[in-house]
Amino acid sequence: MIAHMAQELSWELIGERIRLSRLSTGLSQGALADRIGLERSMVSKLESGGRHVDAVELTRIARELDYPLTHFLSAPPAVVSRRTAGAAEIDRSDDSKRTYRTEAQISDWLRDVCQLMDDGVLLPRPLLRFPGAVRGSDEAARAAGWLRVQLGLGTEPLGSMTEVCEQAGQFTAVVPLPEGADGASLVDDEVAVAIVSERLQPGRQRSTAAHELGHLVLGDEFSSDLGVHASRKEREKAVDAFGAEFLLPKERARQAVARKDQDEVRRNLVELSANYRVSWTLAVQQAAPEGGKSAEFWQQMKQRTPTVAEFRNSLGWKPLPDLSTVRVPPGYASAVMRALDDALITETRAVEMMRGQVTSDEFDEE
Repeated sequence: MIAHMAQELSWELIGERIRLSRLSTGLSQGALADRIGLERSMVSKLESGGRHVDAVELTRIARELDYPLTHFLSAPPAVVSRRTAGAAEIDRSDDSKRTYRTEAQISDWLRDVCQLMDDGVLLPRPLLRFPGAVRGSDEAARAAGWLRVQLGLGTEPLGSMTEVCEQAGQFTAVVPLPEGADGASLVDDEVAVAIVSERLQPGRQRSTAAHELGHLVLGDEFSSDLGVHASRKEREKAVDAFGAEFLLPKERARQAVARKDQDEVRRNLVELSANYRVSWTLAVQQAAPEGGKSAEFWQQMKQRTPTVAEFRNSLGWKPLPDLSTVRVPPGYASAVMRALDDALITETRAVEMMRGQVTSDEFDEE
């Protein structure tokens, strides 16, 4: 397999991907050589393409650098290639190291989605894009309302974000992103994917998923919460407005606090935040314009953050699993199982493609 892929990519490109991946982890050639049992000079030759890497060596390299094998054997999507930092930048900048690893994660996720589509077990989804131009936060909020109508969601709480995003055409997965990276998304040849960091708290995960969905609906080809260029600040603000409105429509938030005193407002917002599974800050933000109450009132409300027990009590102590336990879209997960049943992939590969949704033990017979 490695020889076949090397013919497509060239040994030089495989070596370059090894080098960039090593730099993204902060390891020297000597440190990597020690970990995989090679001389430093051999690692240098691998990275320059002067020596071919065998399957065992590449497996060791992938394990030590914490990248999947496919990262070294597959070219990144064109939309990622246009943004990838060079080796010197990775060597100097923590931001570029984080960006490189994030782009590797989303490229790997895109490859898995496309593999299942190519195998005929996963159907492409139509991409739901807002038909109008969006130039600010108010229009972005209207786009969120439009999407809820398209998906038949009304103003009710959303279910699993992976399922909602899949219905809108975006396949979203929870993955181990580096510290400081919340998520990213891209569209490549009409296939839309997004990733969300497993490090985030549940409410932040849902906000990030909604944010990345906003980039799709509002028409961005590629987005990342990492190092957004200053000229895009207003655009990101509009995308945030889309995400907030999509998760919790202001109409519902304002109904909950209208003509209520402070204690009633807080109780209603606790219930609203818990049922819609959004952060306290977002719930207060969506409710704040209603009722003519002063800025001081809402600042005090924002500071009165509920306890975990209050949130759970408002739900009757029923757990509501989401991105912490649902790590891939349901349609995608079913496609993985179909591919396994049809012997298109191995059990090991199925576990890998499910990204922690299942373990190898769960495939064992009772």
